[in-house]
Amino acid sequence: MCTRDVTRIQPLIVKRLAYSYTCPMLTAALTLSLAAAAPPNIVIVMVDDLGWQDVSVPMHSETTPFNEQWHTPALKQLAAQGTVLTNGYAAAPVCTPTRVSLMTGQLPCRHNATYWTLYHDRDNSKKRPRIAAPDWAKEGLQPSTPTLAAVLKAAGYRTIHCGKAHFGAHGTAGSDPTSLGFDVNIAGHGSGGPASFYGTHNFSAAGRRAANSPNADPGGKSVWDIPGLEQYHGQDIFLTDALCNEAIAALDQAVADDTPVFLHFAPYAVHAPIMANRALLDRYDGLHPTEAAYGTMIESVDNALGRILERLDHHGIAGNTIVVFTSDNGGLSAHARGGTPNTHNAPLKSGKGSSYEGGTRVPWVIRWPDVTTAGDRIDTPVITQDLAPTLARAAGTGFPQTHAIDGADLRSVLNADAVPARPLVWHQPHQWGANGPGIEPFTAIRDGDWKLLLYHDGPRVELYNLATDIGETTDLAASETDRVTHLLRALRRVAVGTGLQMSLNIASGEPVAIPRSAETVPGSPVVPAGG
Repeated sequence: MCTRDVTRIQPLIVKRLAYSYTCPMLTAALTLSLAAAAPPNIVIVMVDDLGWQDVSVPMHSETTPFNEQWHTPALKQLAAQGTVLTNGYAAAPVCTPTRVSLMTGQLPCRHNATYWTLYHDRDNSKKRPRIAAPDWAKEGLQPSTPTLAAVLKAAGYRTIHCGKAHFGAHGTAGSDPTSLGFDVNIAGHGSGGPASFYGTHNFSAAGRRAANSPNADPGGKSVWDIPGLEQYHGQDIFLTDALCNEAIAALDQAVADDTPVFLHFAPYAVHAPIMANRALLDRYDGLHPTEAAYGTMIESVDNALGRILERLDHHGIAGNTIVVFTSDNGGLSAHARGGTPNTHNAPLKSGKGSSYEGGTRVPWVIRWPDVTTAGDRIDTPVITQDLAPTLARAAGTGFPQTHAIDGADLRSVLNADAVPARPLVWHQPHQWGANGPGIEPFTAIRDGDWKLLLYHDGPRVELYNLATDIGETTDLAASETDRVTHLLRALRRVAVGTGLQMSLNIASGEPVAIPRSAETVPGSPVVPAGG
């Protein structure tokens, strides 16, 4: 009997046993044995710009006021049934690099899509007076590169993308997820944010302008308009809810077709523009209006997660489905939010676009039957690119041997086995379009509890012990020179092994050099972007 047949008949056999026997242990044993014979279904919920503190599940050692402010009961359920990874990271502090790392299992400094993409021939980096971005992969992910979706499709999976893609730039094949291994593409294209979250606006810039200024010319199409959801145009429906409807319909079809499924559900929420799901606003009375709207966006994502989990239960496949919930970068905080900027991820420092923990540390929850332990919390650092090799191996497949993989298989982490120490590296040789702590071109490395930040403009270094200083308040670089030297050497090894490209010195045209030791760091003053 093939594994597809096993998957199809498993719920029927278990249901018949429930009527025929009074032995729950026998029923459970047969369920487990059948599940083991079938390839696991895989669901990744990749939220956009969701910060470490944007959920009601504590990611810190204690519950914080932010955890109490937001409402995510479905994620609480998933965490109670699975494992919370308290040191979970995104591969980058902005979206495209992380999303490409998810698909390839590679560091951004290896795949070289080190910044967010839009058009294949345009660099979105903000200008700085002394340094500039190197020649990076502005086209983003392209079909020539193996992807998680492609290897799962080759293994017999129905591969479904729903929501934000932002893998490849407009004007390239990579802007269409079906060119990257997905059988189904729902509303994904080369843009990283929506023009509007409202069906009454047709999820378009013209619709939004017309609603705000009825007598003005609404203009034509925008690159930010959401494609492929015409059936919801004119309806009073929030974008996240419409995407969830379509994701569930695609999931239902895969189950009806007796095929294992990989669902990549990537709601455009909670990315700007911050727009309220008005049906949920009452819960957030008393908050700053922008924060109240933000709360409804978080809750909309959680509602979608809950509906997907319920659908897995409905089909009887939850016991053979890996569910991953995470975010593509740290929470937005430098601008567009209510309240004081750069504080929305506290106790973490800064937010999206930043070298500090607020820019890359994000919620991580995994439920993996027979692998994760219900209610467990694990402190081992993990990062986006770990998911590609982990999930490919779980599905009984893998990437071509010629494709370099930087991620680690997370099964040993989730089983709480001894895990070899490894450094984590972030690399963004670009100036993001906002101001705030750590928002400048940088490369960073975390090894154990220690994190070194190498800012390209100088260059300059900072060093923090995250075990005692999660908020990165005390720079120890001056007193821990041996450790600085050790981490700089480790960073140089990564640079050589991956082809990491540093920012360019505008005056000389040469790449900024990674210092060889603490003693060779110039320590020049910061030159802010634009001045």
